[in-house]
Amino acid sequence: MAEAAWTALRGELPFVWIGDPAHLPGGVPHGWISDPSDAASVMTEALPVLPLPMPGPRVPGAPQPAQAAGVIEAIARGVSLVRDGACSALCTLPISKQALAEGAGFAYPGHTEYLQALAGADEVVMMLASDELRVVPATIHIPISEVPQALTAELLEKRLRITHAALIARFGIAQPRIAVAGLNPHAGEGGRMGREEIELISPVLDRLRAEGMDLAGPLPADTMFHAEARAGYDAAVAMYHDQALIPIKTLAFDRGVNVTLGLPFVRTSPDHGTAFGIAGQGIANPTSTIEALRMAWRMAGTAA
Repeated sequence: MAEAAWTALRGELPFVWIGDPAHLPGGVPHGWISDPSDAASVMTEALPVLPLPMPGPRVPGAPQPAQAAGVIEAIARGVSLVRDGACSALCTLPISKQALAEGAGFAYPGHTEYLQALAGADEVVMMLASDELRVVPATIHIPISEVPQALTAELLEKRLRITHAALIARFGIAQPRIAVAGLNPHAGEGGRMGREEIELISPVLDRLRAEGMDLAGPLPADTMFHAEARAGYDAAVAMYHDQALIPIKTLAFDRGVNVTLGLPFVRTSPDHGTAFGIAGQGIANPTSTIEALRMAWRMAGTAA
């Protein structure tokens, strides 16, 4: 992915890859640098690399627990560079959580929780973003049967506040418009299909509207995501994982970017996993990685 991103972006924006140069595919031109400020001068001719040696060879398609500590160090180094101002933003690539747990006792569910801990952030929010749609799920990786219990007024308010603040600070939208989905079909249809919209969602929206937030909803989720509807808001907040991810993966399957809101720095990542089944074959689609780097660059410029 790094080499494909370099090929696509070397004349557009500078970035630096942190890792073991021996793990890059053969034939990828790369230049070792000691400081990220050197990336721009190297970028047009080679992939800028901040070398971080790791034990063992490159083995495409198989998790490598022996390299887990090095992967964790690469993430931590990236955070340090961004927080110190040496880099403008962080774009992470997919990790094998199993390999990190087996090889280094990695206790976090994934990147996001580790980044939250490194940053000391109180609360973070996952946004999936593309040119067509930005969407935030209020609840994420839990069974659908647990969503009604997990969806509290406090949780929804936090998601909305963080989303609103990020649209201003990270996306440069002075007066964000946020559409909020209902939980039930037809947004509960006046209580006939569920009362969460009446008893939980609407009171939160009314309270935040009184503070000046531009919030539409609760809206029926099945009519929120067509082109005309999307033109009326800057981001949508959905109540659960699939309600949020199905529309964006339908509209921008290869171009969606995972953005972590609530961190004191810009962080993006491609919206896909490790794809071990096709690793090393040269057939993986790099589009999401390229878009994640572009979005990080744009967001960093806005934040600056």
